[in-house]
Amino acid sequence: MTDRPTAAVLTDEFFHLPDAKTAHGLVRGPSRFAITAVIDRHSAGRDAGEVLDGRKRGIPILADLDELLARGPRPEFLVVGVATHGGVLPNAMRGVLLRALQHGMSLVSGLHEFLADDPELVALARSKGAQLIDVRRPKPRRELRFWTGAVTAVRAPRLAVLGTDCALGKRTTCHVAQRAAAANGHRAAIVHTGQTGWLQGIPHGFVLDSTPNDFVCGELEHAIVQCDRDLAPDLILLEGQSALRNPSGPCGAELILGGQARGVLLQHAPARRDYDGHPGHRIPPIEDEIDLIGRYGARVLAVCVNHEGLAPAEHDATRAALARATGLPVVFPLLDPDTALSPALQAFVAAERRR
Repeated sequence: MTDRPTAAVLTDEFFHLPDAKTAHGLVRGPSRFAITAVIDRHSAGRDAGEVLDGRKRGIPILADLDELLARGPRPEFLVVGVATHGGVLPNAMRGVLLRALQHGMSLVSGLHEFLADDPELVALARSKGAQLIDVRRPKPRRELRFWTGAVTAVRAPRLAVLGTDCALGKRTTCHVAQRAAAANGHRAAIVHTGQTGWLQGIPHGFVLDSTPNDFVCGELEHAIVQCDRDLAPDLILLEGQSALRNPSGPCGAELILGGQARGVLLQHAPARRDYDGHPGHRIPPIEDEIDLIGRYGARVLAVCVNHEGLAPAEHDATRAALARATGLPVVFPLLDPDTALSPALQAFVAAERRR
């Protein structure tokens, strides 16, 4: 039994791809919803956890909405579990959402195209007494905050999880780091910066890419200050977005400068050559990224490897090559024990306490 609302996650045919990273986060957990199923015709008939990382989690993948409704009981929510290019709602998914509303299910979406701006969805939701929740809808301007410098009084050190590209697993590494800190006896809290963090029920954070630029550092600061006041953690982990030099959406300096993060875990996919979705736009060498982070005033503690595109036989050689190139610990967050990050976090917290 659970007191969380029940939800199914809609991924259409993308669950096995990075496009379904929102669904992946909900399947791995945590989640503010009790996930009962994933709807995905490509991977139907399998366990969602098995498709994701080989670990069964008791969440079935169903072919369509009809199969979901036939299984019963009907979940309370249907969550759009993909992050599409440009945040656009695919037409095929819109039809499924209309049918879900007809059956009384409320809808949740983290896309830039808002459900509540669609007159047909709004009218049907109203007639069925259902909710339309757009996680990325910006706050009213009067509620947005400027950076004030209050973050400088925050006791807990900040550690940013940045990446050399987008869609690398930075949020997942935040959870791994949180568990690694716990192994040292340290309480770590996460400040989320994306829609999936909200869906996972992380209490402090904001959606960075739907916040007007002038207010990004202020909203980040407010989340950090509130996290420190509410939880008094030993360490605050800041979820990064995109990458410092991703030409389609550079991001990361806000966490180092506005969030005053002195430490960084750097997520990297060695098999990628170009920025995601932008062929021909090369990702700079990781050594250059580490140097740039240092020039911003933060120190990279470890390289966290996304092993996509790497055969298992390549893992050891990749780890060794990155360690030689960077002089840093190299961790595979989804393959190594969580405690692989513990020494780097222990040293960081100890050094920050001595400051």
